Amino acid sequence: MSNPAIPAELPLPSPAAPQRASMLSAFAGLLLRDFRVLRRELVTFAIRVIMQPLLFLFVFTYVFPHMGPGAASHLASQPAAASVANPMLSGMGGTSFATVLLPGLMAVAIMFTGIAAVALPLSAEFGITREIDDRVMCPLPVAFVAVEKVCFSALQSILAALLVMPLAIYIPATPVAVHVASWPLLIAVLVLASLVAGALGLAIGANVQAKNIGLIFSIVVVPITFLGCVYYPWGFLNHIRWLQIAVLVNPIVYMSEGLRAALTPEIPHMPAAFILLALLASTSILGWIGMRGFLRRILS
Repeated sequence: MSNPAIPAELPLPSPAAPQRASMLSAFAGLLLRDFRVLRRELVTFAIRVIMQPLLFLFVFTYVFPHMGPGAASHLASQPAAASVANPMLSGMGGTSFATVLLPGLMAVAIMFTGIAAVALPLSAEFGITREIDDRVMCPLPVAFVAVEKVCFSALQSILAALLVMPLAIYIPATPVAVHVASWPLLIAVLVLASLVAGALGLAIGANVQAKNIGLIFSIVVVPITFLGCVYYPWGFLNHIRWLQIAVLVNPIVYMSEGLRAALTPEIPHMPAAFILLALLASTSILGWIGMRGFLRRILS
């Protein structure tokens, strides 16, 4: 007679469950390995992240205001410096240039950190030594190795953006008017912008030969930074309509505009829904390009 306290048939564990656990463990192991390497290079990482924003803030928001009105008016009279000394602030109710600059510098920090965290290591790992082969031997689908690189770079990009914020608040000579208008929007923009930067880094690192990485930075990364609405709101390009439309293919535009919408809502910016949709589309397109190149180089 069977004991009613003991079920007649015990459910067998699904074979997919141990496999998923093994994949999660391997993915976490890759992340922990990268964090360990980053911890050893934390000082170098911090210097690389803050140097460019620090120089921009020091020169444009500290040195220029302390030159005095005579020097400022002289600079404003020079054609080459007019755009810096008078950054079209008359339509923003006297908003300081530092307030306009903060979201843009955070976007630049996110973009440069994300690209450097993926593209530069990949260019070395796909080199003669083929260090990438050590990673793809872990118990993960090959595509997940690329996903881990993008996720790890996204975490670095978020940290880089947070490092820029105190610099932009305490260095400028004029007060910076920053307040979080929407925490959900700020978090969503930071996460999506960081994923876009990592996906762009993957697309560059997986599709460009190591010897051409420097050229890509010169002809792609630097131009999209200067045309990424970092130093001015996108809406102020309405006087140059063709350029206002052309820069919509630039993902830094949506990073800058999204951070303005979340941190400096009094400055004109794109609608939040359009920004989030554009960042999602950028992540998908760049991620697809990067993943395709990554798999092609791994399997070739």
